[in-house]
This record gives sequence, structure tokens and C-alpha cells, in this order.
Amino acid sequence: MFQVPRLLRFSCFLVFNITSLTSTLFILAFLLLDRTSRQALYNHIIIVLLILGFIYELTNILFHLYNDYNGVPLSTSPAFYIFWVFLDYSLYSLQIALFAWASIERHILIFHDQWLSTAKKRLFIHYLPPTIIIVYYLIYYCMVYFATPCDYSFDGFLHGGIYIPCPFDRTFLASWDLLVHQVFPTLVIVVFCVALLVRVIRQKARMHRANRWRESRRMTVQLLSISLIYVLFNLPWVTVIFAYQCGWPASLAIDAILFSKFLCYNVIFCFPYVTCLAMKQFRVKVMELTCYRGRGRQVVPNSTIGNAVHGRTLLENKELSHAQ
Repeated sequence: MFQVPRLLRFSCFLVFNITSLTSTLFILAFLLLDRTSRQALYNHIIIVLLILGFIYELTNILFHLYNDYNGVPLSTSPAFYIFWVFLDYSLYSLQIALFAWASIERHILIFHDQWLSTAKKRLFIHYLPPTIIIVYYLIYYCMVYFATPCDYSFDGFLHGGIYIPCPFDRTFLASWDLLVHQVFPTLVIVVFCVALLVRVIRQKARMHRANRWRESRRMTVQLLSISLIYVLFNLPWVTVIFAYQCGWPASLAIDAILFSKFLCYNVIFCFPYVTCLAMKQFRVKVMELTCYRGRGRQVVPNSTIGNAVHGRTLLENKELSHAQ
């Protein structure tokens, strides 16, 4: 049976978690403190996703690091185990759904911005959908994990596998969770991102205003760049789980499940990296700060200092002669 070595998983999680958390703090500070970026509607869902990833890394990933380093979990109580798997699965599924909505909303922001022209329209079209998604997912997974206690072992989860709650043991609810919370959002991301690219290319000629085209291109590049990590790291997981739910024998699926589960964490880790690279304003700000610090620390050559002192001496002598 395939199993990621504990030391390898600990090392990967430690390095990626530190760098990812650092990147998240920088990009969140920029998005929240910069007025233009904070008010841009297309950045709002990115801010929410960054906050979710930040919570995920400070809880679930740290729990994994503690378990891999010490060989035992932070707590062995059933309540802690349930809370842990709840965080692991609910937050991951939630950010997939929110990015799927972001893929749909980006079409509205680029091609139908008049739908968001008033505060009332923005409330129902921009703010309400992600709010409903968040509330629904949290209530749903609270009911699945906390309202239906199970006696299943957590050993597989502690070693990099998955914990299957009682309602998900090849039941209708498991099919619902797979199709609605995994397959459907992934398909939405793929279809709407490809459609966005096609629409932007086709309508480039119609966007006569240079500013309008630059803004549309910026929003498109940002979305497509982020969508790549969902396709690369989430699609294998969805495919394997779908095949298992359709009858793929567990003896054959277990290795693929463990490997694809390990890949899934890269969605959370890579999200802030790709967001930083896809935001030109952030890159420009970083370059400005870097250049400013470089100029501030620039060393003045001795020859320059000597010339300045010599020139000052000549000027003082000249003023003294005029005074006499």
C-alpha cells in the first residue's frame, strides 16, 4: 500500500506552510490596506479565500505537523478527532465551492458590470451568493460530523488517509456530497474559466477603451492562473473519489486515494503564491519597496565624499575673500 513517509510529509508541510502563511499575510495586508484593491469587487472573493486558507493552515496543517513530528496527535479525544476532520474536509470543500462561484462571477464583472451598478444589485449578486455558500457548507458539515457520531477508526486519517463518516459509507448522502460538493464545483471551474478565456479573446476588438481592456485582462489572468492549481491538484482527487464511489474496489483505489489526498493540500499551499504572482499591483508595490530600500542603503563612494568636501572648502574660502 502506498503511503507518504511521515518525515517527508512533515518536511513538505513545514516548508510550504511557513512560506504560504507568510505570503498570505503579505497579500492580505496589501489587499486590505490598499484602498483601490480593497474596493475592487473582483478581489473580495480572493480575500475570503485567503482568510479561509489562513485558518486552514493555522489549524489543520499545524495539527498534521504536530502529529507527524511527535507520532501522536495533539489530543486523542474523539471530540478533537471529529473537530479535526471537520476542519480538514469542510474548509477544503468550502474554498472549492467559493472559487467555483468566483469563476461564474468573473463573467458578470467583465461582461455584465451593469448588473452591479447599484448597492441593491451588489447585495444580491455579489455579496449574497458567497454568504449562502459559506452558511450552507458549515451547517451541512456540522450535521454530518457532529450530529451523526461514529465509531470508525481515525488511524487512516492520522497516516495521511481519509476519514469516512457513517453517512458517507456509500449512501445517497455520499453521492450527494461527491457530486454537489466535489464534481460539480470542479466542472464549473474548468468550464467557466475556459469560457472566460474564449469570451475575452473574442471580445477584445470590441473593447475600444484601453483602460477597460487592461482591467478585463487583469481579472482574466488572475482567475485563470488560480484555476490551474485547482485543476492540477484537485481534479485527481475528484476523479479517484468518483471512481471509488462508482464501485472501484477499495483494494485498488486506496493507493490512488492516499496520493491524490496528499496532492490536495497543494491547492491551499499554492493559492497565495499564485495570487501574488497574478496581481500586477502587488508586484509593483513589492518592487517599489525593494528599490526604495536599495536606494536607502546605497553606499556613497569615497571619491564622491571627497569631491563634496573639497567643493565646500572652496566655496567657504570664496565667501571669506568677498567678506574681506
